[in-house]
Amino acid sequence: MATGRTTSLTLLQRAQARDESAWNRLVELYKPLVYYWCGQWGVRGSDADDVQQDVFQGVAAGLASFGRDRSGGTFRGWLKGITRHKLLDFLHKEGRRPVAAGGTDALRLLQEVPGPDTPLPDAPAAELLRLYERALQLLHTEFEAKTWQAFWQAAVDGAPVADIAAALGMTQAAVRKAKSRVLRRLREELGDIIDRPIDPAPVDPNAAGPK
Repeated sequence: MATGRTTSLTLLQRAQARDESAWNRLVELYKPLVYYWCGQWGVRGSDADDVQQDVFQGVAAGLASFGRDRSGGTFRGWLKGITRHKLLDFLHKEGRRPVAAGGTDALRLLQEVPGPDTPLPDAPAAELLRLYERALQLLHTEFEAKTWQAFWQAAVDGAPVADIAAALGMTQAAVRKAKSRVLRRLREELGDIIDRPIDPAPVDPNAAGPK
């Protein structure tokens, strides 16, 4: 049985402590982003599968010592640094890394990729929204349907509190409390790996929780 101390740990802390379910959640959150980066470098299909496996093996090996003072202080920056190294290894092994400057497409792609210590250009907004949507998917089963609906409509859809309260048969205070509870839980669980807040944005509510 989990102790209060265990349940108070963040997802990252539990993964660092070799909690298998936490590790699986971490991979579920970030694997699509790794695939996105692979695609940006022209690595797709089964090749991307191989790189993704190498990336998360590297994450597993370094996770216990990961600190927020690395790669600009974000987990995503650290993960992209690992992804970059694994992609370079893959391209070298496949003979797709140029050995001399010659203006090839591969060389151009490599030159455009930031180094592991360079502040990385963020993933497009659409990719980040998908990341935040996956983060919400991990949490929505912890809440009653009405609480989740109130949160989603207030925080994501941006609906007026009065309208939400009337539609769900809740008081306006209860709607605000529902929004606060879910956001607090999100920060508790994922605040050390989701490095900017979830913005109210047109994400599909059917994918993130019950209606």
